[in-house]
Amino acid sequence: MPFEKPSVVPGRETQGAVSTEIRDIEADAARRVRQGGAPELHPRRDYPPYRSTVLRHPTHALVRVDPEEVERVSPAFGHTDVNELESDLTIQHGGEPLGERMTVSGRVLDGEGRPVRHQLVELWQANAGGRYVHKRDQHPAPLDPNFTGVGRVITGDNGEYKFTTVKPGAYPWKNHVNAWRPAHIHFSLFGNAFTQRLVTQMYFPGDPLFALDPIYQSIADPAARARLVGTYDHDVSVSQWSLGYRWDIVLTGPGATWMEGEDAHD
Repeated sequence: MPFEKPSVVPGRETQGAVSTEIRDIEADAARRVRQGGAPELHPRRDYPPYRSTVLRHPTHALVRVDPEEVERVSPAFGHTDVNELESDLTIQHGGEPLGERMTVSGRVLDGEGRPVRHQLVELWQANAGGRYVHKRDQHPAPLDPNFTGVGRVITGDNGEYKFTTVKPGAYPWKNHVNAWRPAHIHFSLFGNAFTQRLVTQMYFPGDPLFALDPIYQSIADPAARARLVGTYDHDVSVSQWSLGYRWDIVLTGPGATWMEGEDAHD
């Protein structure tokens, strides 16, 4: 039977109730595929297990705006503004940050597998304790005075990028009782203009929180979800220094990496 939206009060449900809703939606999506429909490669805008989508997803037709008008009040960026040292999040302060040091690298590609060259890639993340340097993040985990959690880089001629950082920790959020987000890193990519910005998240293999997380599970197609998970690559690891993960970002086509909507914040 088609999925029916539950009547819920955000923040008060158990993990079991949320997990049941996640399974029901995935079963509904699979049923539609069996009946000849297309796989759901992107989340439903109104995805009840992710409670706040009920309040902030669009309910009216999108309004097109003049991109030139938007860019007049948008931040400016350029190649000369990005220093090569900004891709190393472990050297931005007077000491070493705590946590498991790692190298994250990959390529930015279009739907035909061609490299997307000379594009700005930004990264932000929680520290090893699962805490962001942000006034809205007040949960009782320690801040690290040697870790801010932001970096950026310009892709190379083959679309390649590389960051040195520490592995972020999982953290609690108020979606439901005892809700925890899996460890992840946020990535932001720009095209040729500020209005072409895309935002996504990279996860780490084998995380036991995957099955419990309504944001990760909001992508009903298992293959599309899997594209958000980086892979351990021993060739990317640096001897005596860092473990290595590889994660390619595909911008278009059926194998595209999922990108967040403008209303996503977690």
